Amino acid sequence: MTDSATPSAAAPTVPGRAARVHGTVRIVGSGLLGASIGHALTQHGVDVALADTSPAQLRLAVDYGAGRAASDSDHPAIVVVCVPPDVVADVVEAELAAFPNAVVTDVASVKLEPLRALRERGVDLTHYIGSHPMAGRERGGAISARADIFAGRPWVICRDGETPVADLALIEALALDLGAVPIEMTPEEHDRSVALVSHVPQVVASLLAARFADAPDLSLGLAGQGVRDTTRIARSAPELWVQILGANATPVVEVLDALAADLTSAADALRHPDAPGARRTLAETIRRGNVGVERLPGKHGQRHRSESLVVMVDDVAGQLGRLFGDLGELSVNVEDFRLEHSPGAQLGLAEIAVDPAILSAAVAGLESRGWRIASTSD
Repeated sequence: MTDSATPSAAAPTVPGRAARVHGTVRIVGSGLLGASIGHALTQHGVDVALADTSPAQLRLAVDYGAGRAASDSDHPAIVVVCVPPDVVADVVEAELAAFPNAVVTDVASVKLEPLRALRERGVDLTHYIGSHPMAGRERGGAISARADIFAGRPWVICRDGETPVADLALIEALALDLGAVPIEMTPEEHDRSVALVSHVPQVVASLLAARFADAPDLSLGLAGQGVRDTTRIARSAPELWVQILGANATPVVEVLDALAADLTSAADALRHPDAPGARRTLAETIRRGNVGVERLPGKHGQRHRSESLVVMVDDVAGQLGRLFGDLGELSVNVEDFRLEHSPGAQLGLAEIAVDPAILSAAVAGLESRGWRIASTSD
């Protein structure tokens, strides 16, 4: 489709939205997350000072508008450490020593391992608060940074009993300024949670996508949106994920072992599909998946069931715009949207999730305006 557009990373300051964070925010590491935080804060008029061990990466982030280069005269209120997991503890320790009056946080996707390392070194962690925005992209670096990747996403904050209330409030304010939703967890709770909903899915997606490496082109030509959705994150950087998985190995292994047992059970049932109980095993496997998917939070974190309709959209400029314009005129609120291209045809299939109460009216309204409905979920 030709209606898509990429939002500018360095959009202008949003009028009427004053930042909760005041003073300079120092960001150490100007890759995807660091530069994205810089873009978002800069939009609010916050002074962002960027630091990076790579001069080229730093200059690129500055050129894209994520902030200015840090200077020796800076006195930051907050330091955000955005570096690979294997050096988080080293950088946090250095930043706490260099800026004793600042609150230091990090955005690493593993929280317990860096905390243990810092405690073992005897570092004063009074002004350190580990955190983790549940946001990202498959592509990294400052060139892929966007100000809006945190919008509506959870931002886990791992406080302890020694954390000053004012420091906690400052990190919560940072998350809110970025459009994220602050959630408090212990480091242990965080690492178990991300093992289940982030780290294991990465391994599973990579293992499944690896099956395609030597697959016949004829087979891959049949791939639809389902397999693309399932393997989307398999594009992730191996170097980074080796660090993440190694740092969170224990809870990841627990989930992988349980998953491996379920896979073995399903495979055994398929080896003898006519054996007593085999079909029940397969049916229960699919049913448990139904139950799990239903528990995932939807829009605004709600567990609200929606129905979907699939609209056939010609691959012509302006068609998606016209479709959404018609939906607006019909007062149809789109709960979710997914576009799948039809192999071998100049056609897209737009799957639109709506409130079940308005599904029939939405279908009738779109058909009256000339849209072809491929299917509905009712």
